[in-house]
Amino acid sequence: MKNRNIIIGLLTFFIALNVTAQGYDPDKVKPNALARYEEAISLLKDGDTRNAVPVLLDCITIDSNFIDAYLSLAGAMGELKQYQRSVGLYQKAKSKDPVYFNVYHLPYSINLAGLGMFEEALSAVNSFLSIPNLSERGIKSAQYRKATYQFAIQYAKQHPVTDYQFAPINLGDSVNGPRSEYYPSVTVTDSLLVYTRRTGDQREDFMQSSITNKSFGKASLIEGDINIEPLKGAITVSQDGEWLLFAGNLSGPGLGGYDIYLSQYTPQGWSEPQNLGNTVNTEFWESSPALSPDKRVLYFSSNRPGGYGGRDLYMSVRQPNGRWSQAVNMGPSINSAGDELAPFIHADNQTLFYTSDGLPGYGNSDLFVLRKNEKGEWGAPENLGYPINTIENEGSLAVSADGLTAYYASDRSDSRGNLDLYSFQLRPNIRPNRTLYVKGKVTDAKTKQGIPSTVELTNNNSNLVLMKVQTDELGDYLVTLPTGKDYTFTVNRKGYLFYSEVYALNRKEADSTYKKDIELNPVQINASFVFNNILFATNSFELPANGLVELQQLVQVLQDNPTLKVEISGHTDNTGNPKDNLTLSTNRAKAIVDYLMGKGIDHTRLSYKGYGDTQPIADNNSESGRAKNRRTSFTVTSL
Repeated sequence: MKNRNIIIGLLTFFIALNVTAQGYDPDKVKPNALARYEEAISLLKDGDTRNAVPVLLDCITIDSNFIDAYLSLAGAMGELKQYQRSVGLYQKAKSKDPVYFNVYHLPYSINLAGLGMFEEALSAVNSFLSIPNLSERGIKSAQYRKATYQFAIQYAKQHPVTDYQFAPINLGDSVNGPRSEYYPSVTVTDSLLVYTRRTGDQREDFMQSSITNKSFGKASLIEGDINIEPLKGAITVSQDGEWLLFAGNLSGPGLGGYDIYLSQYTPQGWSEPQNLGNTVNTEFWESSPALSPDKRVLYFSSNRPGGYGGRDLYMSVRQPNGRWSQAVNMGPSINSAGDELAPFIHADNQTLFYTSDGLPGYGNSDLFVLRKNEKGEWGAPENLGYPINTIENEGSLAVSADGLTAYYASDRSDSRGNLDLYSFQLRPNIRPNRTLYVKGKVTDAKTKQGIPSTVELTNNNSNLVLMKVQTDELGDYLVTLPTGKDYTFTVNRKGYLFYSEVYALNRKEADSTYKKDIELNPVQINASFVFNNILFATNSFELPANGLVELQQLVQVLQDNPTLKVEISGHTDNTGNPKDNLTLSTNRAKAIVDYLMGKGIDHTRLSYKGYGDTQPIADNNSESGRAKNRRTSFTVTSL
């Protein structure tokens, strides 16, 4: 049988093993079946798997004992990701001639793993490895697969999953078309989906779809100069919807190959793309950008020399002058000897998803998640597990602000053509923090005109700045607000007193977004500020740790205005002895002055005074009123 060497060589699209199977006589195949089989093999060699399937089915109909037809059909079904049918066909072939089937235990194991049957896949691959005189290539491939099955079995033991169903939903004809769609990203308001679509052999275009009540509007090309060049891809939208970043091999401005570009939304549409420059881009390949929700940190992939593998993840920080810092490799605990791609930083600014084909997983490229600890450091990557990760390639994932819904590209059986975009619900143990947002306008308290300012969100437990955004020229801002922790929200501008507010989200789940217009008071005589976060314990004048955020803001005001002098005032409610209240309020004011002096503020610029319960600002007959009266504040005494 002249095709037998081709059949064994192809092993139905798996690896060539260079072994000789025994126990099957190909000369007994019926001539008509053999003729059809040759047609099928020709189609398979041309990559036309779908049209080869009915021809192989004819072969089996003509000759029900044609084992090679069963095996080739099983391989074709595996190629089409119809793993259940593939496994059934392999088992049928095995039942007809177990000896001849022996060398097919490797592709059989792969399709078992495709069904998530990793214990059975491990048994099958061990059967394959027991065959004598295997080729070195066959052994290496089988050992690679065996390691992935062992990983899957161990992962399932360490991360048992109950009451979770992985059920990806195709985003439908409004989003997907006959070509491939990939690299989805969504705004923090979950109102806009942006992604890349393959529109030609050498062309990719950027698409957008509006989201209303979780329904996707008819996708359209993103308008403007951003879609002019054909060689581009991997687009991402900033959380506020104001920036688009993408990779492109554009004519003229590039540093070499694919670089990362930025386009900003203007009243006239999307601006002409700007190359991010030589602190981010090199003469090598840069792509798959991801932008932190405060637009301060850029994550991307590059194959530049000096990394740990083929393509590594890098990061660059935007400086106060708007320029990007020199990109740095994210390190060997995140990068591997393989390729790391498609980073996506969630709106909580603490959770990063990406793909790797070098870290332990299920085979090919898997999705991983990174989380920041209380010190703001990235932890170890965690595989998202089966069935999100499979034996196939996974990649380009994005997660909505609520932390529940993920979007990703896949070529599942119901795709409109090649890769389609799908949504699915994340398991609870791999979800990022649910993220809301605060938006509003910062204005001058006197003129009521919008003013550019700095908005910061600080974790009260660690005193680390989680988000830091700049308002636009009109004072408009949007800052994401992850739940699960307590935060201090501050707004600063030189020449003004700062604004501060506490968002206590540690023990309650916020259920809505926030609208907050803020007026900043210019620095002037008698201007005053009541600290919102400095809440002393009963009868104590020890500074609370979560009050340091506001005190650091006052330090900044004093540093920005070197001749400014302030009085720190302490107040209590009317509970207890008035004399004791006076002493306690004085000591609390002094504790703040001592802190400021410890930060380098000259004592001649600081004074303090305790007022006890003599200056209430609310009714002492209620607990809420007494809480308002227990306060510390500062007042500008000299400019």
